[in-house]
Amino acid sequence: MSTDVLFPRVPPVRPLFAAAALLVLALLAAGCSNTTVEYRTEKAATGDIEETVTATGTVNPVTTVQVGTQVSGTIKSIFVDFNSPVRKGQLIALIDPTLFETQLAQAQANADRAEAGLRDAERVLNQNKALYAKNLVAKNDYDSAVTANDSAKAQLAQARAALQSAATNLSYTKIYSPVDGVVISRNVDIGQTVAASFQTPTLFTIAQDLTKMQIDTNVAESDIGKVKVGQDVEFTVDAYPDTTFDGKVWQVRRAPITVQNVVTYDVVIQVSNRDLKLMPGMTANVSVITNMRENVLRIPNAALRFRPERPAGSASPAQAAGGKKGPSGPAVWVLENGKSKRAGVTLGISDGTYTEVLSGEVKEGQDVIVEAVKKGKGQDAGRPAGPRMF
Repeated sequence: MSTDVLFPRVPPVRPLFAAAALLVLALLAAGCSNTTVEYRTEKAATGDIEETVTATGTVNPVTTVQVGTQVSGTIKSIFVDFNSPVRKGQLIALIDPTLFETQLAQAQANADRAEAGLRDAERVLNQNKALYAKNLVAKNDYDSAVTANDSAKAQLAQARAALQSAATNLSYTKIYSPVDGVVISRNVDIGQTVAASFQTPTLFTIAQDLTKMQIDTNVAESDIGKVKVGQDVEFTVDAYPDTTFDGKVWQVRRAPITVQNVVTYDVVIQVSNRDLKLMPGMTANVSVITNMRENVLRIPNAALRFRPERPAGSASPAQAAGGKKGPSGPAVWVLENGKSKRAGVTLGISDGTYTEVLSGEVKEGQDVIVEAVKKGKGQDAGRPAGPRMF
């Protein structure tokens, strides 16, 4: 009996897998050939464009005065608090004057003693002068009397200076407001001891006029060349996110600020604060308007980033146009009769969303391509066409 009858031959499976793989590839190719490209467009239109430089800063009073003390002692009384309006020359705090009153009394006694010593020295000098004129005393005695008189005068002057110093120190125990304004910070309490030995301690911080504020911003060195004094400024603060405040560039300071090799410059912006919404220390998100164009042709910035996909091996746009050279310089793609077309443009300023078109092949109302959207035949956008499997 033949072995083929007992053990029939099984066809090899490798060719079957190869055929299936070829079929899958063919279906994938068919699915790709059914893919079409549609474009999302936006019309070129006229509008306004503001070129800005953005920065972050801090809202501060225009004039801030730190009130300190020149003598050490214990705070005896405080007459103002946070947000208290004050007038120039108003008494706002008192340091315990007991020790300084004692020093003043001692200095007064020393001055009185020096005056008495001067009177005695003058009496002795007059006596010796009269006797010396009659040759009744030696010249050394007369010279000693003159020296004693001069020394008494010097001691009196020294005592009077100490008396004046003691009186001045006593007057320093009364703390007065140096300006008209509002107390925005109080750093001491009653009973607290302040020491003015090494540096003047700050007792109060007074803002002279909170209706006029300023913003100190740090502008990057790459943008500082565009910022000029007098430019308009718009800014927001977190406390009022839906409100846009206005200001003007008041000062561009030339001193560089370097932090971790990053160089910035301080730009000071003046702001009106008549309604007192802005408070010292608020963080401001600032936009300095460096250039402004009104009623100009503009296109979205997304159109400048769009580039059509070119399948491998296909002709370039210039080759597809019959070998003609395309427009040089910046270009965008527009949609005409359902087909994309490259259009050269000359660009102006940008606000980050739109860019000004100075001249070129783009006209008002023309559809400018901003994005390509791939679709499969008979399918919705966004649903990729896949091969059918057995």
